[in-house]
Amino acid sequence: MDKENRRKTDKTALFSIGAKLVTIVTLIVLVSLGSITALESWLMRQDLRISAEDSNFETNRRSSAEAEDTLLNIRSNSLMLIHTITEAGVESALARNATDYFFRQNPRIAALAFSAQGADKLLINEQFFLSRDIDPSLADTFRDNRFSDIRRAVTGETLILNAAPHFTTHLLAMFFPSDTGVASDAGGGAMALFSPDNLNTSFGSGVNQSWMINSSGDVLVHSDFEYIRNGVNVSSQDFIRDIQESSSRSRQFLVETDFGVTRTGERVRQFLAYTKLGVGGCTVITSVEYDKVFEGIAATTRRNIYLTIAVLSFSIMLIWFFSKSISVPLKTLAVAARKIEGGAFDIELPQLKRRDEIGVLNVSFQKMCSALHIFGRFTNKEIAVKAMRGEIKPGGLPKHATVFFSDIREFTAKSETFTKVFGEDASDRIVYWLNDYFSQMVKCVEKTNGTIDKFIGDAVMAHWGTAYTSGSPEQDAINCVTAALMMRRSVYDMNKKREKDDPGDPPIRIGCGINTGIITAGQLGSDMRMEYTVIGDPVNLASRIESLNKPLGTDILISEDTWHLVGKHFITEEMPSVTVKGKEKPVRIFAVINFAGDNRPKNLADVRWLLGIEAPDTANVDLNADEKKYKIGKPKK
Repeated sequence: MDKENRRKTDKTALFSIGAKLVTIVTLIVLVSLGSITALESWLMRQDLRISAEDSNFETNRRSSAEAEDTLLNIRSNSLMLIHTITEAGVESALARNATDYFFRQNPRIAALAFSAQGADKLLINEQFFLSRDIDPSLADTFRDNRFSDIRRAVTGETLILNAAPHFTTHLLAMFFPSDTGVASDAGGGAMALFSPDNLNTSFGSGVNQSWMINSSGDVLVHSDFEYIRNGVNVSSQDFIRDIQESSSRSRQFLVETDFGVTRTGERVRQFLAYTKLGVGGCTVITSVEYDKVFEGIAATTRRNIYLTIAVLSFSIMLIWFFSKSISVPLKTLAVAARKIEGGAFDIELPQLKRRDEIGVLNVSFQKMCSALHIFGRFTNKEIAVKAMRGEIKPGGLPKHATVFFSDIREFTAKSETFTKVFGEDASDRIVYWLNDYFSQMVKCVEKTNGTIDKFIGDAVMAHWGTAYTSGSPEQDAINCVTAALMMRRSVYDMNKKREKDDPGDPPIRIGCGINTGIITAGQLGSDMRMEYTVIGDPVNLASRIESLNKPLGTDILISEDTWHLVGKHFITEEMPSVTVKGKEKPVRIFAVINFAGDNRPKNLADVRWLLGIEAPDTANVDLNADEKKYKIGKPKK
């Protein structure tokens, strides 16, 4: 969990100042330019929409006026010819001259059918049919097929129909009452076939598209001739029904439809304006695509976006390079801070030649690292790091731990020798000699996951299973005994390298005492000074076991509690039991010979020979009767 928390902290710290500055600048640019662009687009859109609606409505007004004028002219001119022919006689020269004149003046009219003098008359514009390569007889068949429409015209209706499917060219048929006053089978109805070419030209020009339908929903005029050729009817369209049912003669609204859009099947929004004509129930509709109206705004918006991207890119590059001068040294300091958190105090920071706050912070941080490095050598660095991380809380906790004590044999005599030989330099010499020894002992403790508690003169106090644990009291005890054997080997190797009878580097023999039990571990001291240590009866026993090495001629002694945990892993020999002050029962102790399975040393005699320890006479040993800390009893058989 602690490692996971540190990884999260590291990830947070890696979000550099440069990234934050870039984020802030990005937000400022996007909000400012984005707001301006959005506001400008919205205002322009409102103005343009009003302008587009006005323009579309005006286009529809002109188109409907032209369409209505065209239809009225065709009807009025046709009625004038019919009246002339009826008055002059169908076969008269005046009638023939009037007909020729009529078609010359109205070249868009292809044929005119009416009843006069008791007979149905069909006048054909030969020039119209020849110029378009159309069979004139089609006019006769068309009239015969539309007898019902002529009958409706007799009753007073005016109808406009699409004749293009019959003639394969764009022709409209107008049915209207002739008002000749002459009764016939046709009942006074007339039909005019004409081409709306003039409407096609004006309706389909520009962005606005106009088209015309009749009361039945048939498309009469449209820029796309396919609608006309196929006789398309749009009465099923919802917006057409709304138009035809509306009581308004003219109106404009926004609708979404696919009619009139060349992109097949795609529905688009369109502004639609319509005007209902007073001739034949026709309606002229003018439309403009919504998106086309705002194409200019869309283009302007795109240019503003490109400008925003350009400004933002330039700003990001500028801020990024500027932030490097801040983020790089700060990131170096952040890395150094994480190393300090991990317990590495010996850190060298690069020298920055700058006089701003970053330079001051770098110098101060370097001084702090130097101070922490010195501090780490005066105290237990690992414990300090754990306390800094919150892994060690104030107060004591019970721990099933193994406690270790060791000291140097005959240290007092050696100190006196240093003083006699080196005089005033004795202090430096002896500290150097001790530090060299302690360095090797500390390595043995740390390699086995132990904790150095303190140095007491020439003595070392350490424990396993307190601040660190290897998972079980047994493994912690094994690690402690392993560290003691490593110390034996280190001291042996150090002595082999020493010159004989060198007063500045005398040989060293040590004694180690080990005990396992329930102790109290925690931060003890005051508000001014505190240290992590262990207390309890097992600690005192370990110290007293260590002092038995000299009278028993051993270098590593362990208690019975420790032996029960590690006995199968090491070669041991039981020593005489000891009665310790404060304990009613004798304490069994064991000398550690070697790792189980190793050949030499294989017994205590080998250890004494290897280390140069004389075998003691346990019967005559001085037990320090004044203090009476212990007495040696007889070994069990």
